[in-house]
Amino acid sequence: MLAYTYIERGRFELKEKPVPQIKDARDAIVRVTLGSICTSDLHIKHGSVPRAVPGITVGHEMVGIVEQVGAEVRNVKPGDRVTVNVETFCGECFFCKHGYVNNCEDPDGGWALGCRIDGGQAEYVRVPHADNGLNRIPDNVTDEQALFTGDILATGFWAARISEITSDDTVMIIGAGPTGICTLLCAMLHKPRRIIVCEKSDERIRFVRSHYPDVLVTKPEDAEAFVRANSSHGGADRVIEVAGADDTFELAWRCARPNAIVTVVALYDKPQTLPLPDMYGKNLTFKTGGVDGCDCDEILRLISEGHIDTTPLITHSYPLNEIEEAYRTFENRLDGVIKVAITERQRP
Repeated sequence: MLAYTYIERGRFELKEKPVPQIKDARDAIVRVTLGSICTSDLHIKHGSVPRAVPGITVGHEMVGIVEQVGAEVRNVKPGDRVTVNVETFCGECFFCKHGYVNNCEDPDGGWALGCRIDGGQAEYVRVPHADNGLNRIPDNVTDEQALFTGDILATGFWAARISEITSDDTVMIIGAGPTGICTLLCAMLHKPRRIIVCEKSDERIRFVRSHYPDVLVTKPEDAEAFVRANSSHGGADRVIEVAGADDTFELAWRCARPNAIVTVVALYDKPQTLPLPDMYGKNLTFKTGGVDGCDCDEILRLISEGHIDTTPLITHSYPLNEIEEAYRTFENRLDGVIKVAITERQRP
């Protein structure tokens, strides 16, 4: 099968690999029918994910059809259409029982697919702990509608949930990339008083204004003054930092009102500074870390009922055998790209 493979820092390569096999009774083999590229894949390529293992197949955003299951798999069966969770989790350890599945103590726990074990930018993928890592797609939901459930939508849903958004809040979201838009959609479910999106790209600002006209938009250089002018207590009640740029962490806490919650979703290329003397007296609560992707059934229900629609994010599509061109487009933000869909291998 074709599989896009992490060779070394700065180099991925499309290679032929064997079709994966069941290794554990809790595994499933999924034929990938639609995938995507995540910014986290670029972090691996750039060497910003030290735990990533050279030689693995990359990719962790995908949907597909179950081909085979291990003897202990109960929740899915061959023929089921499924989303694949970015997190691998056993469901039985201390962290899983408390809902912190990103910190699962299993050797394959947390972000494993496409990082420490073979992922899904391939024709097939082996999913450990399939009863937890796979969610059946409702019949009225297309692959395109379900594509982002297991990663960026799960991230946005988790970020909005732990931010404790109320109807009185001004919510600021820093970054209008794919994860930022998913976070925006999930924040909207909580019906806050207002949402402000901070974004530097003119193309992405146009996208937000076109699709979500009730959302306020500002650029980073204007953000502090804009948020103060459009909030009740000198800053945003909730700030969700999704961008991960060199200066967006500082921007997040500066735009927060005293006693606000600042939720950091972003993955940074460099260490960030926490200047406690400068923020003394703001009494901020910071919430950080990787997504705990344990709400996928709820997300799929919301998609099925028409409450979440991420299909406008898919701006480009390439077959698996043209994935290198897909990466070039996505990495360089060409042609107004937001997300690319990777379809099945195109055969002569």
